[in-house]
Amino acid sequence: MSDDHQPEDAGAASEPSHPFTLAVDIGGTGLKASVLASHGAMVADRVKIPTTYPMPPDKLVASLSKLVAPLPEAERASVGFPGMVRDGKILSAPHFSTKSGPGTSVDPDLAKQWSDFDLAAALHKAFGLPTKVANDADIQGAAVVKGEGLELVVTLGTGFGTGIFYNGILLPHLEIAHQPFRKGETYNEQLGEAVRKEVGEERWNKRVLKAIANLRALMFFDHLYIGGGNSRRLRREGLDDDITIIDNSAGILGGIKLWEADHVGVNIPEE
Repeated sequence: MSDDHQPEDAGAASEPSHPFTLAVDIGGTGLKASVLASHGAMVADRVKIPTTYPMPPDKLVASLSKLVAPLPEAERASVGFPGMVRDGKILSAPHFSTKSGPGTSVDPDLAKQWSDFDLAAALHKAFGLPTKVANDADIQGAAVVKGEGLELVVTLGTGFGTGIFYNGILLPHLEIAHQPFRKGETYNEQLGEAVRKEVGEERWNKRVLKAIANLRALMFFDHLYIGGGNSRRLRREGLDDDITIIDNSAGILGGIKLWEADHVGVNIPEE
């Protein structure tokens, strides 16, 4: 197994350079943000607040506006969202469509509110900045992939996220998390944080290894990067050399990459 990916140290650059990017990472348990200089280093400490439920779109926008208020002024914003995103609009919001958070029942009214919600436009208005929105695993992957062959990114956190890159180009997002995995349940249901607590570390680790084997057989990836808050719980023995555990800060640091790659296919709302 290769060495951990280490993000650029915020103090490594002598002078922060513009444009500054407001980078936001929306998670099922926490909302995080920082500001990045043009070279990718953080120019401010990361700020974080818990994700509370229920979470309709207007509440999320208001919570993020409050979260980023103390941060330095930026020229643009990038946002990672845990669901299917296309052209800045939310097609699925599995965490935020629930009544009381991940693992609880879906609220049909919340699901309707989130369906096709233009989060990029709403945050553009709230932040007063050109804003791009993409799936959170895709953004995390943009921070770490090397651009060599088929690279898969898996995030282990509240749920199970994936991003796929080929020669450095982000491919269309696939909601693998909601596909059947084992015993009639999905990857999300078998590998998310709630079930990890329920079944314990040993059984959860075995399930993760089975998931990796499934994805390897499906994609024949050249390299796999594993991130997210629960990546630190993954036992490294038994992992192959083409697997890298990445720092969870990649969810923030990938924000600048969203502005460097036109092929990502997310929008900038018009002024």
